[in-house]
Amino acid sequence: MSETNPWVTIARLVRPQGRDGELIAEILTDFPERFSERRSLFLLSQDGKLSREVELEEHWLHKGRVVLKFAGIDSISDADALRGLDVAIPRDQRAPLEEDSFYVDDLVGCHIIDTGPAHADDVGPITSVDRETTSTPLLVVHPAGSKEELLIPFAKAYLKKIDLERKRIEMSLPEGLLSINSSSTDEP
Repeated sequence: MSETNPWVTIARLVRPQGRDGELIAEILTDFPERFSERRSLFLLSQDGKLSREVELEEHWLHKGRVVLKFAGIDSISDADALRGLDVAIPRDQRAPLEEDSFYVDDLVGCHIIDTGPAHADDVGPITSVDRETTSTPLLVVHPAGSKEELLIPFAKAYLKKIDLERKRIEMSLPEGLLSINSSSTDEP
């Protein structure tokens, strides 16, 4: 099993916002209200390497994004130098979750094991989670040896067991679900 990333990305700096070093950022967390509890944040380059620690002075939500003001970043050019960096926190500072809730990044990399009535097949690893298409999150899975992706609803009705330590999620998937995305080879 690969080593767990010690950082959790909570925002991505897009561009300067204003003249005093503020930056507008894409929100990458389900808990944007927690910015008010944070003073110490970390900036990471796109390859996930630590760039620097920063102190959050102010923040406010703006048109579905967040504006961040860091100590010592006081001009447009100071802010522009941070464009594209990720804003992160240490993994152990994530918000506590309710029972039966999971962080998306903990699910990515887990293998879906279909424990349906006739088999116990490894469907493949989760590569991402689509939470925008439907009200039920869809696990995006890439089966070994296939170029196609499967979309599997992360529904409690299908879920049997989650073992994050072993990166394994057991689900009893309905007959035919895995073939919905498959190309038909029976066409003339």
